[in-house]
Amino acid sequence: MAKDPVCGMFVDEKTATITRTIRGTKWYFCSETCAQTFEKPEVEIKRLKRLVIAGILLTLPTALFTWVSVLPVSINNYVLFLLETPVQFVVGWRFYRGSYDAIRNRMGNMDLLIAIGTSAAWGYSTVVTFFPSAFPASGAYFETAAIIITLILLGNLLEHITKGKASESVRKLLDLQPRMAHVIREGAEVEVPVESVNVGDALVVRPGERIPVDAIVMEGNSAVDQSAITGESIPVEKSVGDEVIGATINTSGLLKIRASKVGADTVLSKIVSLVEEAQMARAPIQRLADRVSAYFVPAVILIATGAALGWYFFGSFPVNFALLAFVSVIIIACPCALGIATPAAILVGTAKGAQNGILIKGGEYLETTHKLQTVVFDKTGTLTQGRPSVTDIIPDGGHSEEEVLLLAAMAERGSEHPLGRAVFHAAELKGLNIPEANSFKAVPGQGVVVQYDGETWLLGNRKLMAHRNVDLQTVETGITELEEKGKTVMILASEKKPIAIIGLADTLKEDAAEAVTKLQQMKIEVVMLTGDNLRTAKAISGKLGINRVIADVLPEQKEEIIKELQKEGMIVGMVGDGINDAPALAAANVGIAIGSGTDVAVETSGIVLIRDSLRDVVTAIQLSKATVRKIKQNLFWAFCYNVALIPIAAGALVPFLGPGVYDFLPFLAGGAMATSSVTVVSNSLLLNRFKP
Repeated sequence: MAKDPVCGMFVDEKTATITRTIRGTKWYFCSETCAQTFEKPEVEIKRLKRLVIAGILLTLPTALFTWVSVLPVSINNYVLFLLETPVQFVVGWRFYRGSYDAIRNRMGNMDLLIAIGTSAAWGYSTVVTFFPSAFPASGAYFETAAIIITLILLGNLLEHITKGKASESVRKLLDLQPRMAHVIREGAEVEVPVESVNVGDALVVRPGERIPVDAIVMEGNSAVDQSAITGESIPVEKSVGDEVIGATINTSGLLKIRASKVGADTVLSKIVSLVEEAQMARAPIQRLADRVSAYFVPAVILIATGAALGWYFFGSFPVNFALLAFVSVIIIACPCALGIATPAAILVGTAKGAQNGILIKGGEYLETTHKLQTVVFDKTGTLTQGRPSVTDIIPDGGHSEEEVLLLAAMAERGSEHPLGRAVFHAAELKGLNIPEANSFKAVPGQGVVVQYDGETWLLGNRKLMAHRNVDLQTVETGITELEEKGKTVMILASEKKPIAIIGLADTLKEDAAEAVTKLQQMKIEVVMLTGDNLRTAKAISGKLGINRVIADVLPEQKEEIIKELQKEGMIVGMVGDGINDAPALAAANVGIAIGSGTDVAVETSGIVLIRDSLRDVVTAIQLSKATVRKIKQNLFWAFCYNVALIPIAAGALVPFLGPGVYDFLPFLAGGAMATSSVTVVSNSLLLNRFKP
C-alpha cells in the first residue's frame, strides 16, 4: 500500500488510477484534488481562497434567513435554495470529486461523509421546498449543508497555507549559488552565467565572493567558510590541490580554481534534490478524521438504511416516511464541528507557541512532536554559538594573559581571518587599548608576521613556527592538550621563542546543557550529529552528557542517518540551523529550526524556535502534548453531539411522540451543530492556560 503524500491516506498501488511521476518517482493519490495540490500548491491555495470567500458570502445570509424570520415563510425556502445550491455544487464540488475517487479506490474518507451528508440535506430540503406535502415534516436543512461545506473548506485552506511555504525553501537554496562566474577563456577573464561553466573551466574567485561550482584549487591560498554546507564552524584553509565546494564563501585570498562538478552534480544541487525528495516523500500521519470516517461512513449508511427499511416493513409507515428517516440519520451524523476541530486547536496552540517563542507550522507537526523518541541536534550553530571564540590563553615565559591577548590582538588587527577576528574581538571585550603594528604580513595557511616596537612577532599554527624555526618544546604539552579537546591552537612567538599558546573553539550556548538534560529526563534519546571532526564533537558532547555522537558526516549522510534511526522504529526530531541541515530537517518526523539560522532551514522545518533558545525544544514538546489532547477532545465532541442524536433521527421517539418528532429534527441538528462548535472553540481556548 502506498500513501497519498498530501493527505496521508493509504492507496492500493494495484488499483490506484490517480498517479503522477515526478523526477523518476511515482506518487499515488486518493483523489485528483490531492494530485493537483501536490503538483501546484500555490494554484490550489488561490482556488481554495476563492471558494472559501464565495462560501462565506453565501452561507452567512443562508444562516441568517434560517434562524431569523426576515422573509415571509412562503418564499423563505426558495431564497435558501437559491443561496445554498451554489455552495453545494460549486464551492463543494471537490467533495463530490473526492467521494468518486474514494469509491473508485474502495475506501471511505471525509469527502464521502461530507458529500453524502450535505447531499442528503440539500436533496431533502429541495423536495420539501418544491413539494411540501412529500414528507410528513416540513423543516429544511439548507444552512446545515452550507455551514458544513464552508467550515471544512476553511480548515483545508489554513492547512494548505502552512504547507505551501515549504516549497520556498528549495528556491532559497538555489539562490545561494552565484548567478555569474568569472571564467578564464582564451587568456582573458570573462563574466558568464554560472550555467555556462563547464567541467575543466578555469575560474577566478576574489575575497568575499561565493565559489560558483565545485572545483579544485589551481593557484592561491585562502580560508573558505564552508559552514553553510559542511557545518564546520571555523573556515578551512585551502591551497593548491584542495577541493572547494560551490556556494561556500572565499573569505581572504584570491583563488584560481578549475571546475570539477557543475549543474546537478554539485554538492549544492544534491542538497536541493534531497530536500525536494524528503519534502515530497514525507508521509503525514493519517488524519484521525479520515480513519474514523473509514468506519463511520459505512456504519451511518447501515443505520440509516436499517431505519428506513425497519419503518417501512415493520412499522407499516409509507415510503416517504421511511425515506425521511434515512435522510435524517445521514444529516444528523455529519458533524459540522469536525471542520473546525483541528484548526481551532491549532490556531490557539500556535498562538500560544508564538507567545513562548515557538512557531508551529501545522497540525501534522503538533500530532507528531509529542511522540518524539529521539532528538538529533546539529552541533555547529545549534548546540554551539557557530563562531570561534578565545577559550584559553596559556602564557610561557613570564607574560600575563592580558599582555598575551594585547600582543595577539595587535598582530591580528589588520587580519580578515575569522580566527584573527576572534582574537581581536576578545581583546576589545576586555577593553584593551590595542596598538597598531609597524608592518603586517599575512602568510596564507599559516598565520601572520608583524613588526612592533623593534621586534618581530609571529602568530599562527605549527607550519608558521616550523618555517621560522621556532622551537615549540616548552609549549608542546599545552598544544597537545588543547588539540585533544578539539580546539584550534594559535602560537604567539617573538623571534625564535614561543611566548604563549591561545586556544580557540566554538563555545556552547548557555542553555544547551539544560535542554539536553531535560530531554533525557523525559526519556528522549539525544544524539549529536555534525560534519565536524570526531575529536571536536567528543569534546562538545562530553560537556553536555550526550552519549551518542555521529561526526564527519556530509549533508546527504545526515539525511541517511535520520532515515536509519527511523528504520530502528524511532520517531525522530531534528534540530538544526544551517543549509547543510535542510535535508535532515525535511526527512525527520519533525524538523525543528533555530530561528537565527538560515532561511532554508527555517522553511524546511515544521517548528521554528524564534528566540534561539534550546529550552524551547522542551517547551515545544510540552505544548504539542497539550495541543494534541485538545485536538482529540475536539474530535470527540465534534462527533459526540451528532452521534447522540442518531437514534432520534432513526425514529427512536416516534413510538412515543409520533411522526411529528421530525418537525423538530432540523432544530435539533442545528442545536447539535451550534453546541458542538461552541464546545470545540471553548475547549481550544483553554489552551491559553498552558505554561511551559
